[in-house]
Amino acid sequence: MPKPMFPALAQFVAATAGRNMTKAAYVAVTVGVLSMVLLTLDPAYETAHRWVDFLLWASLVYFVFEWLVRLRHMKRQGRLGLYMSSSAGLVDTVGALAVPIALVLGAEPKTAWLLSVLWVLKVVPGIPGLRQLRRVLVLESGPLLSVLVIFLMVVFLASVAEYFLERDVQPQTFGSVPAALWWAVVTLTTTGYGDVVPVTPLGRVVAALVMISGLGVFGLWTGILATGFAAETRRDNFLKTWESVSKVPFFAALGPAAIADVTHMLRTMELPARTMIIRKGAQGDCMYFIAAGEVEVDLPGKKVQLGEGAFFGEMALLGNNMRGANVSTTKVSRLLVLDLVDFRVLMARHPDLAETIDAEAKRRTLENR
Repeated sequence: MPKPMFPALAQFVAATAGRNMTKAAYVAVTVGVLSMVLLTLDPAYETAHRWVDFLLWASLVYFVFEWLVRLRHMKRQGRLGLYMSSSAGLVDTVGALAVPIALVLGAEPKTAWLLSVLWVLKVVPGIPGLRQLRRVLVLESGPLLSVLVIFLMVVFLASVAEYFLERDVQPQTFGSVPAALWWAVVTLTTTGYGDVVPVTPLGRVVAALVMISGLGVFGLWTGILATGFAAETRRDNFLKTWESVSKVPFFAALGPAAIADVTHMLRTMELPARTMIIRKGAQGDCMYFIAAGEVEVDLPGKKVQLGEGAFFGEMALLGNNMRGANVSTTKVSRLLVLDLVDFRVLMARHPDLAETIDAEAKRRTLENR
């Protein structure tokens, strides 16, 4: 296969063909959107209109190029239809064609370039946690929709009540149910512009109830989302710890139920290089498993390196609470910590694992003499 004449260009095209944002794309979005903002500032635009126009056109050319490269790449893979119907494909298409179509249809340039604000949507897939938010919204869609129904019911009932109570006193602001809906939405969201205020005693009572209901409705939404995010965070942490536990030889032989049991008991520590974990002579109440990285055990007359899958500090859980050596990290490491109380529960549930760790502890005792 012949090598490309311009390797850097080929590498850039290959990176652009991917579904993720590149550094060049982030620069184009930032420059393009800022230029669009400068376009709306008359004094600044009149001073540097050539540069602003150049930057806008340069950003548009890049997005058209990116769109064409991805179309070509997806066509070669036979996934053109899937790409065009996906959210990423639609965003790329809109980003490339919205402004040119507006200009072709005769829109004023300043108005047409306002559509470049849609380029911001290109960075949405790269926002950390967005996938988690989408999953939370899907899983909690039932409760969220239920609260939305309550919100709409309160808004409608409140607007009808205020129309009945205030229409004769304030016909301009409460002369119809649609007019009263504005007041109901503003009040229920606790925004309170103050442009429309009930003046009758019963009208104020209804307003007070609506304000209290607004606090309750948004409190429910907040609670549902917070609970959903907490559950997703626990799920992600559980999966990460599960992956780490399954790499430890002593745990890898356990069944899924046992690994889940261990996963719930372990806590994770992320440590930088050259961090002291255990000091000789200190009291110990936990043992450590190396999920990633490396530690160094400072034994009399020698130093021993332990890598991924090894464990240390088990003597503190098997009767000898006095730490016998200094242990520190040699590189960035992720450790799984098993406390003494959880260790005893785990050994009672899994006798085979207890025998394995006990045998390894005796072997190390002999080595360290």
